[in-house]
Formats: sequence, structure tokens, C-alpha cells
Amino acid sequence: GPRLAGVRATLPFMLTEAQDRAVAELLADMAAPRPMARLLQGDVGCGKTVVALHAVAAAADGGYQTALMAPTEILAEQHFLQLREQLAPHGIETVLLTGSQRGAAAVRRAVATGRADVVVGTHALVQENTRFHHLGLVIVDEQHRFGVGQRGTLAAKGECPDVLHMTATPIPRTLALTLYGGMDLSVIDALPPGRKPVKTRRI
Repeated sequence: GPRLAGVRATLPFMLTEAQDRAVAELLADMAAPRPMARLLQGDVGCGKTVVALHAVAAAADGGYQTALMAPTEILAEQHFLQLREQLAPHGIETVLLTGSQRGAAAVRRAVATGRADVVVGTHALVQENTRFHHLGLVIVDEQHRFGVGQRGTLAAKGECPDVLHMTATPIPRTLALTLYGGMDLSVIDALPPGRKPVKTRRI
């Protein structure tokens, strides 16, 4: 669709081969008759949000809203700023909804009426008074930090939406298939050029 094409054309960098592959897998899932259930795994800094951005644009092309849930307000705000910057030029309205936010009622109205295409937030997204106009894509970041019930409650706010879980926790493929048997797995196994490797230390 036009918004997906626009997002692809205006990215300020080339996607890596691993990102391209993940995008293709996501878009194929979204085009299929059954709802997507996919786990996107990759190190911090590998560009999971950029991959998810393509799914958000594809959902908007189909007339659907996206909800992205993150475990902390800081993470939610980072996702919000990145998505808003990339999506606004293509006429996709992104809003932020967190527990401590002022003006939450106005944000919820924008989501319920469909004026907001994308809502990024914390657990505030699963609260009863958060209603969607036409929710078609649910993205859960650091999904292991949410309970099954919370993830299910968010998905239930749409009619069988596509669901994408993102994690930076390196789960070996066999374990991932055992844990998330009902999910397909996409792995981004390469960092974009120029990214410094992440150093993890135990003190």
C-alpha cells in the first residue's frame, strides 16, 4: 500500500539482510488469512522497531490501528518518539498512553474514535477504559515481562488482530518453539553497520 511504500522509500538507511528477511516474514503473515502470531528476536540495537514499523504501515494501509505495549514508560516513550517521527510524514497519527500521563482521557478518545492510528503505551493499554476503533495489529515489546492474561486482554480489544512479540532475550530456537509453540520465529542475527557491539557485564 501507499503508506508502506512511503515508509520504505523514506528510511534514512538501508535495511540489513536480516531485517529485510524479518520484514518479508511479517508482511507475508499479515497477508495470510489467519492472524499473525510471531516472535521477533534480536539483540538490543539490531533494529526490531524498524522492522515493526513496516508492519504498522501495512496495518494502516489496511485501515487498521496498531497498539504497541512496552513494559516501562521510558521504553514506551522511546518507541513513541521513533514511530511518530517515521510515520507522521505519511499521515499516520501516533499517540502515547501511560499511567502517569496528563490528558489520558483525550488520548483514549482519539483511540476510540479512530483519529489515532497507532497507540504506544504501557499497561494502560489493557485497562478497561481503553477502547479501540479498529485494532488490527498488536505489538508487545519485551513480551516476557507481561503475563499471558495481559497480552490476551490487549489482543481481545480487536477482532483476531495480528500479534507480534518482540524480545531481546536470546532464546535458542528449540526452546523458543517449546515455549511459544503457537508462534512463528523471526531472528535478526546481524547488527546494522556501524553499530557498536553491546557489552554485557556481570558485577
